[in-house]
Amino acid sequence: MGALKIILGVILAVVALLKLYIKSITRMCKSQVCLEGKIAVVTGANTGIGYETALDFAKRGAKVILACRNKSKAEEARRKIIQETQNEKIFVRIVDMASFDSVRKFAKEMEETEDHIDILVNNAGAYALEKKRTVDGHPLLMQVNYFSSFLLTNLVLDLLKKSTAGRIVNVSSMAGKRADQFDINKIDEFAPNNSDYAFTKLCNILFTIELAKKLRGTKVTTYSLHPGFIETDIFNNITGLRKLLFIIIIKLFSITCEEGAQTNIYCSVAKGIEKYNGEHFSCCERVEPYKTASDPELPQKLWEKTEKLVFKHKNPF
Repeated sequence: MGALKIILGVILAVVALLKLYIKSITRMCKSQVCLEGKIAVVTGANTGIGYETALDFAKRGAKVILACRNKSKAEEARRKIIQETQNEKIFVRIVDMASFDSVRKFAKEMEETEDHIDILVNNAGAYALEKKRTVDGHPLLMQVNYFSSFLLTNLVLDLLKKSTAGRIVNVSSMAGKRADQFDINKIDEFAPNNSDYAFTKLCNILFTIELAKKLRGTKVTTYSLHPGFIETDIFNNITGLRKLLFIIIIKLFSITCEEGAQTNIYCSVAKGIEKYNGEHFSCCERVEPYKTASDPELPQKLWEKTEKLVFKHKNPF
């Protein structure tokens, strides 16, 4: 019994130290930039870090477009944001990232109602989805996490170019580090060994790198980021023993959604980071590229492959 107490004590001490370490490296965005007169679009803004990002923009005075799939949840998020910030410039626009038609409809609505966009945060995403194909014929997780963000970004790019300093923020994950089996020729297939999520997040990073090259000469910059390990709804689709394990890990080692939104916010508003156009961020600072994203030819190859999959005709970038 004495040995068991010692072991439990050691385990609790290690957990406590890890928790303290996680808190010590978690940074809050300290930028005081005002967003009065700015227009920000946040996909998946009704919950999690998307909601916290939209809330922060609202506090800074921006006009915020909550781009969400579920209308009732989005309207509830809008009500809460207005109540907390007294900013009435919060609007709901419906977009389902599992449908290219929905993305195109959303982009068309933006063109009809807005004269520019200052910030686009491609935040919407999922973790464990069924291995099934969308109405467009693509793997569901890849379309939700990557293809639709690629399409949306390209469709509203002209609005972003009308900003005095537009920014595109792509929420990725350090899971992209694990995508060492990524095959450019198989992005429209289901990934082996439960690598689907890691592959989609690597795609977010590679997309950002190539997009930055294409944006040279414009006033628009783009950044990818790892938001941290967050207690969020993204893990709701996990089932069985795996879910129990995730719940334990999340409760012990996760950060809050407010904390997880900070790098989103930093990449959207911080001054002086334009020189890092196309680079990856974590904990409100630039980090070195993952080994899986180090091939200099891969971003362009992915762009060309994706372009053929998501556009019925050639993308007039």
